[in-house]
Amino acid sequence: MYTTEFLDLPPLLGISGAVRLPGSKSISNRVLLLAGLSEGTTVVHDLLASDDTRVMLDALRVLGCDLEQSGDTVRITGLAGRLSVLNADLFMGNAGTAIRPLTAVLALLSASHGGIYTLTGVPRMHERPIGDLVDALRPLGCQITCLGQEGYPPLRIEGGRLNLSQAIRVRGDVSSQFLTALLLALPLVSQQHDLTIEVEGELISKPYIEITLNLLARFGIQVQRQGWERFVIPQGSRYQSPGEIHIEADASSASYFIAAGALAAVEDPLRIEGVGADSIQGDIRFVEAAQAMGAQVTSGPNWLEVGRGTWPLKAIDLDCNHIPDAAMTLAVMALYANGTTRLSNIASWRVKETDRISAMAIELRKLGATVVEGEDFIEVTPPAVWQHASIHTYDDHRMAMCFSLAALNPLAPTATPGAPISVRIEDPRCVGKTFPDYFETLFQVADTHPALIPVITVDGPSASGKGTLANNLATRLGYQFLDSGSLYRVTGLMVVEKGIDPDDHEAVTKIARQIGTHIPLHFEQHNVWLNGKEVSEDLRQEASGHMASRISAIPGVRQALVDLQLSFRALPGLVADGRDMGTVIFPDAALKVFLTASVKERAERRYNQLISKGFSANLEEICADLEARDLRDRTRAVSPLVPAPDARKLDNSALTSDQSADTVLKWWVDGWPHVKSVKPT
Repeated sequence: MYTTEFLDLPPLLGISGAVRLPGSKSISNRVLLLAGLSEGTTVVHDLLASDDTRVMLDALRVLGCDLEQSGDTVRITGLAGRLSVLNADLFMGNAGTAIRPLTAVLALLSASHGGIYTLTGVPRMHERPIGDLVDALRPLGCQITCLGQEGYPPLRIEGGRLNLSQAIRVRGDVSSQFLTALLLALPLVSQQHDLTIEVEGELISKPYIEITLNLLARFGIQVQRQGWERFVIPQGSRYQSPGEIHIEADASSASYFIAAGALAAVEDPLRIEGVGADSIQGDIRFVEAAQAMGAQVTSGPNWLEVGRGTWPLKAIDLDCNHIPDAAMTLAVMALYANGTTRLSNIASWRVKETDRISAMAIELRKLGATVVEGEDFIEVTPPAVWQHASIHTYDDHRMAMCFSLAALNPLAPTATPGAPISVRIEDPRCVGKTFPDYFETLFQVADTHPALIPVITVDGPSASGKGTLANNLATRLGYQFLDSGSLYRVTGLMVVEKGIDPDDHEAVTKIARQIGTHIPLHFEQHNVWLNGKEVSEDLRQEASGHMASRISAIPGVRQALVDLQLSFRALPGLVADGRDMGTVIFPDAALKVFLTASVKERAERRYNQLISKGFSANLEEICADLEARDLRDRTRAVSPLVPAPDARKLDNSALTSDQSADTVLKWWVDGWPHVKSVKPT
C-alpha cells in the first residue's frame, strides 16, 4: 500500500491483463460479526485485509472472541450470543460497517444482560449520523448516550430494560446499514416471540439488505421478508456456525476495473477474477450500467471480462439506488461520455465517509468538467479542455480509486492530442479501508509510453550521499528506485558465483542480459536483493569491486546494463542515482539533481561509515582517494561525471540527509505537473 503524502499518476494509455480482487468489505464485516455471535467455530476464508476489517477483528477480540488468523483465513470461536466482557471501550475508526451493527448488538445485549460500552472513532466518524439507529433502539429499552452531538458518535451504551412488545421502526431512506444493524442484532433477543421490523419511508440500497439476509440464512436465521416494508425474525432464532465460509471478491472494487476495461481495454478484454455473474452483491449490477455506457462485458460464475465497446461512451440518466457505492465510478466514467450523465437517488452519498456528492462535484470541476449537484443527484458533462488536477480524497477510499481513472485522460474524446494531463491523488493510503493494494494492482494492468513515466535523477561524486538521497525520495514519492552503481558489482558477483571466466566476454555479457529478467533484481531501502537473496554485504566485498572493474570494460556488458537501467522506468515513476543518470541514461528526466559536497566533508562521512562498521580507516588516505577518483570520473572518455545542463545543483555539505530530501521534494512539488507532450501510441 502506498503510504506517501500524495501519488502522482502518469497519463495512462491502455489497460490489459488480469486482476484478482480482494474480498468484499460488506460481506467480510458481516461474516466476522455473525461468526463472533454464533455458537461454534467458524473458519473464514479469503477475508479482506483492510482498515475496516481490522477494526471489527479488534472489537471482537476485546469482546472476548477467540481468534486465530493466518493470512486471509481467520478461525473464530463465537460467543453463542452472550458477552463475557461487560465493560469495554471500542475504537471504530471510520468503519460504518462495524460501528452500526455493533451498536445494535451491544445495546440489546446490554439492556438484557448488562454491560457498559463506549464506541468512538476518527473525527469523520463523529460526523456520520447514527441517530436513526439510536432512535430505533431507545424505544426497545436500550440506554444509549451520544457523548458529543446528539445523533452522532461517540456513544455510551449502558444497560436499560428490554421491551420488545411492539414492532421496531427504523427509517429506510438514510442508510441501509441501520436496518442491517437491527437484522443482525435482533436474533440475539428473540427467545420470547417473533420480532418485527417496520421500515419507514423508501428503503435505499436494497441490494445490501439482500446480502444481509443471505448471510443470516448461512448462519441459521431465516428472516421473513414482506416486501421491503416488514421483516420478521422468528421466535427462538439462534446463530449457528456454518463451519466454513468463503468471502467473495468485492463487487464495488470491481467497478474501477470494469470502468478501466470499458475505457482502455481496446485489443483484449481485461479479466477480473473473484466476482462474477453469481455474486450475491448488489453492486454487481454496475455491469449493467457500464454496458449501458458502452462497455463490452462477458462473465462467468466468478469472473468478468471487460473491453471497450462504444466510443466515446454514452451518457446515461440512471437511478442509482441499487448501486450507491459503485455509482461513484460512473461519475468519473462520465468524463469520457458524449454528453451529460445524470446519476440520481444518491442521497446516501452525503452520509458516507464524506459528503460524496459535494466532494465529487468539487474534484470533477478541477479536471475541467461541468457539474450540477442536488440533494440526491449529480450531473456531469465532460471537460471541453482537460486540466491538471490534484485530487483531494477527503480520507475516502472511493474518491481515491474513482479518480485514478482520470489518468486515462489521453484517451478521452475531448483530450488535446499530445498534451496529456497529470493527476495527483492526495493521501493515497486512504484506500487501505477496503483495497490496500489498489494502486499496485492498477499499475500491473496499466500501460503507458515510457516517456510519460516521470524520472528524478541524482548524480554526483563518490560519497556525496546520492544513494541515500535517491532512496529517501523514492520512498517518499512511492517510486521505483535504481542504484545504478551496484549493477556492475551485481554482474561481477554472478560471474564469480557461476564460475565464469571474466575473459569470456560472450558468457559475461549473457549474464548481464539475464539480470532483471531471468535473474530478479530489486532494491529495498539500502539493500540489494538478487534472485531472492539479500546480497548487499557481498557487493561491498573487495572481490566484487575488483570483478566489477574488470567486466565494466566489456562493451556488451555496458550495453546490457544500460538496457537494464532503462527497464527500471516503471509506473508510477523512478528515482535513479549514479554518475550519468541525467546526462546519458535518462536525459529527459523531469528533475535532474547534481549532488555534491566538499571533499573534506565526503571523506569524513566515508571515514565515519567505515569506523562504525568496525573497519580501520585513515582520513587523509580517504581524502586523497576521493580527490583521485573525482579526477578520473571527470576526465573519463565515456560518460564523464558532469552536471546535465538543466540539472539543479545541491551542495549538501552542511545538510542532513533529510534536509537534502526536503529540498529536492520541494523542487518536485513546486514544479508539478511533470508530464511530457507525447503522442499516444
